[in-house]
Amino acid sequence: MCRSVFKAIIFFMLSIFSLPLLASSDPSKMLDLTAQSYGIIALVVFILAYSVVIAEEHLHLRKSKPVLVAAGIIWILVGVAYMNAGEGYEHVAEIAVRHNILEFAELFLFLLAAMTFINAMEERNIFDALRAWLVSKGFSLKTIFWITGALAFLISPIADNLTTALLMAAVVMAVGAGNTAFVAISCINIVVAANAGGAFSPFGDITTLMVWQKGLVSFSEFFNLVIPSIINWIVPAVIMSFALPKGNPEAMTEQVFIKRGGFFVVILFLITIATAVSFHNFLHLPPVLGMMFGLGWLKLFAYYIKKTEHGHSGGELGTDMPLGGIGSQDNPSAKEYDIFHILARAEWDTLMFFYGVILCVGGLGTIGYLSLVSHAMYEGAGILGSGITGANIIVGILSAIVDNIPVMFAVLSMSPDMSLGQWLLVTLTAGVGGSMLSIGSAAGVALMGQARGVYTFFAHLKWTWAIALGYIASIWAHLLINNNLMNTPIN
Repeated sequence: MCRSVFKAIIFFMLSIFSLPLLASSDPSKMLDLTAQSYGIIALVVFILAYSVVIAEEHLHLRKSKPVLVAAGIIWILVGVAYMNAGEGYEHVAEIAVRHNILEFAELFLFLLAAMTFINAMEERNIFDALRAWLVSKGFSLKTIFWITGALAFLISPIADNLTTALLMAAVVMAVGAGNTAFVAISCINIVVAANAGGAFSPFGDITTLMVWQKGLVSFSEFFNLVIPSIINWIVPAVIMSFALPKGNPEAMTEQVFIKRGGFFVVILFLITIATAVSFHNFLHLPPVLGMMFGLGWLKLFAYYIKKTEHGHSGGELGTDMPLGGIGSQDNPSAKEYDIFHILARAEWDTLMFFYGVILCVGGLGTIGYLSLVSHAMYEGAGILGSGITGANIIVGILSAIVDNIPVMFAVLSMSPDMSLGQWLLVTLTAGVGGSMLSIGSAAGVALMGQARGVYTFFAHLKWTWAIALGYIASIWAHLLINNNLMNTPIN
């Protein structure tokens, strides 16, 4: 079994560096460069770049920088290889890279719109007010543990798992200041819950968004993963709850206002999500059109706020409104509102990292590593002797070691012939597998920075066995509950 898992990791690590032959290209024009110097150098460049990404916490070098440079070098090598291949090959690399850029553009605009909405809600103090309300209630440590975990699970399908994890971690750090045992366990619980909640929604994680935009799983079909996702969080949460310190921290008084129009921004975000889903399901248009349509409405609303905010004393949108009786003597409207400042606060490092990964994988894919890896993982008996199911379970394990974005992109790139149930399985495993290590998800990496010295790699590793039990239980639940989908072809 150990040897099989090791082989699986080796094969799949190669798959991360590959992209399928594009439908827009003539397959007969694609070259096998795997044994040539172009392919070998390109592979080494990407491995070095990704090694730097993994060491981001220690090098303090943003993860987008090495992959952007690597993408440029790789495509230079691919372009030179095809130019030297002779007549008829001049435009193959161009067609391939244009396809990759188009794929990135759709995801980029979708994420940019979503991030802008999240930042707009943050600017209107929606998240700060929720945090202040929780801190002011004087709940016990165990109650805070369960409340923050439940909220992380429920909020991440709408917002993203990274934002949700940061919000909930701020609550546990405020309540458990000085109680390192409570903060560490609660952060682990939040990471697991946020990743599990994001696994059953296209909006919860970039990996689920990629699957949805590919048209492999419809919006409603994602909800088949609700129960497996709950089990994935509940199992380790119950186990970890026995290790929680007892006690009731003193209730804290914190005054935070929800700024004028804050609730309307939330409503507008929900309408935008519904619009994106409707565009995809009913008009057969890319969901990004619906998101950008909603972003336009947000910009118009921002114009209204900017023109009417100063000197406002009430109206249909409400004055500065406290949540749960929390007030402030400061004027939260003192600074002029500018939607473009909010737009500029998008997670550009993440967006550029996503570009670098897609272009690196795309460039290496034209070199020809895919066929061997696809055959080893998804054809015949597969690497674990259990066919596609075993390969999809390995995907989740790899997501804990390597970022789940390139892992899922590699699976989508290989485009194996799988049933709906299997696509749901790989969506689940890629989404929650990263919870097994603190470096396996964006939520975990972010919390290591936010709770530096308290929530650490080794603090998380101590509970990896419990999280792995939740991982196994969620897979078992999916295979049991969604057994009828395991042979259902995708639409």
